[in-house]
Amino acid sequence: MAPVPGTDVPATRSTSTVPGQGLPGRAVLYLGVSQFIAWGISYYLIGALGDAISYGLGWSRTVVHGGFAAALLVMGAVSSAAGRCVDRWGGRRAMAAGSLLLAVACLALAAADGVAVYYAAWMVMGVAMRLTLYDAAFAALAHWLGPKARRPMAQITLLGGLASSVFWPAGHALAGACGWRGALVVYAALALLTVPLHLALPRCAALLSGAKDGAGGTDAARPIGGEPLAATRAQRTLAGALFAAMTTLVNFLNAGMSAHTVGLLAGLGFALPWAVGMASLRGVGQSSARLADVLWGGRWHPLALGAGAALLLPVACLAGLWSGQALAALVFVLAYGAGNGLLTITRGTVPLVLFDHRSYGAQMGRLVAPGFVLSACAPVAYAAVIDHAGAAAALWLSVGVAALAFGMALALWIGFAPGARRAATKDQARRNRA
Repeated sequence: MAPVPGTDVPATRSTSTVPGQGLPGRAVLYLGVSQFIAWGISYYLIGALGDAISYGLGWSRTVVHGGFAAALLVMGAVSSAAGRCVDRWGGRRAMAAGSLLLAVACLALAAADGVAVYYAAWMVMGVAMRLTLYDAAFAALAHWLGPKARRPMAQITLLGGLASSVFWPAGHALAGACGWRGALVVYAALALLTVPLHLALPRCAALLSGAKDGAGGTDAARPIGGEPLAATRAQRTLAGALFAAMTTLVNFLNAGMSAHTVGLLAGLGFALPWAVGMASLRGVGQSSARLADVLWGGRWHPLALGAGAALLLPVACLAGLWSGQALAALVFVLAYGAGNGLLTITRGTVPLVLFDHRSYGAQMGRLVAPGFVLSACAPVAYAAVIDHAGAAAALWLSVGVAALAFGMALALWIGFAPGARRAATKDQARRNRA
C-alpha cells in the first residue's frame, strides 16, 4: 500500500492512535511532563544560572549569554531538518534522541572551563532543544490527530508553562547549594528522565489516510477538520510570511525576556530575591491562560485568539515601565506570561487551520527558522541595552517589538479568518466567471 502523504507509514499498518478516536491520555501526560523538564533545563537555564556562570568563570554577561544565542542560531539552522525528521520518523524517536542530547549538553556545560567548550556545549543544546521543545511535540501531535490536535497542544503546554516558575528559583537554589556545575549535573539527570517518557509515546503517526468517516467510508482525500484557509499559492505565501514574521518577533521578545526578566526587575528597583520571586510568576500567568484555553478556548478561532494574545504583550511591557511598584510589576509578569502562553498554543494551532497538516513538521520547520535565528541576537542585544542604557530602555525596546508582533497577528486574523476567506473565494469565483 502507498504511504500516507507526508509520512513513511503504510496505510495498512496498525497503530494505537487514529484521528477522531483521540490520543491516549497517558501520552498527553508524558508529553506535558517532558515539556516541563525540557524547557526548565534548556531554554530557562541561562535565566537561572547565567549570573552564577558569569561570576564563576569571570566572564562578562554578554559572553555568557552569547552561548544561549549560539544555541538559538543552531535551532534555526537545523529547524527544517528537524521538522522533516519528525514527519518521517515520528515524535517518539526524534524526541528521545533530543533528550539524550540535552543530557550531553548539560554535562558539557558543567565541564566547561573555556569559551570554546562552553559554546560547543550550547550548540549541542540547540539541536537538543529543537528536537524536544514545543515545535517537535506539536508536529508529533499534528501527525497523530491532524487539525483535531488543538486541545492536546494546549494541554501539554500547561506543565511547560510552569517551567520558568519552578526552574528559575530551583536553579538559583541548586547553584547556591552545590554550585552552578553541580546544578548542571542535576539538570543532566533530569534530561535522562525524559527519555522513557518519549519512548512510551505511540510508535508511529496516526493513519491519517485510513480514518473512517461517519458513513463508514475512508476520508483519505481531504484533511480532517476542513480545507486549509490558505488555499491558493498566493494565500499560502502571504499567510506564511505573516506567520513567520509574527513568530520571529515573539521569539525575539521571549528570548530576551527569558534571559533577562530577573535582571530587568532588579534594574528597576527590586532586590534580587524579590526579582527572582516576581519573575517566577510569569509561569503562573502562562499556565493560567493555557488552562483557560483548554477549558474555553474552543469558542475562539485560533486566528482571533492569536491577535488577542499578541495584544497583551505591548500592554504588559508598558506596565513594566512602572515596575518599581509591586502592583505594576505583578501586571507586567502575569500579563506577559498570559500573552506568551497563549501565543505558544496558537503557534501550534494557527498552522493547522492555515495549511495542510500532513506536512506540518517540514512546513513549521521552514516558518519558525527565522525566529530562532533572530532570537539568537536577543539575549546579547538585551544585555547590551541593559548595560549601556538601563532596564527602562530594554522595556521600551520590548514595547516596540511587541507592537509589531501584534500587527502581524492582526493582519492574519483580518486576512484569513473564515469569513474573510469565504468573501475572497467568492470574489475570485466572480472574476473567473467574468
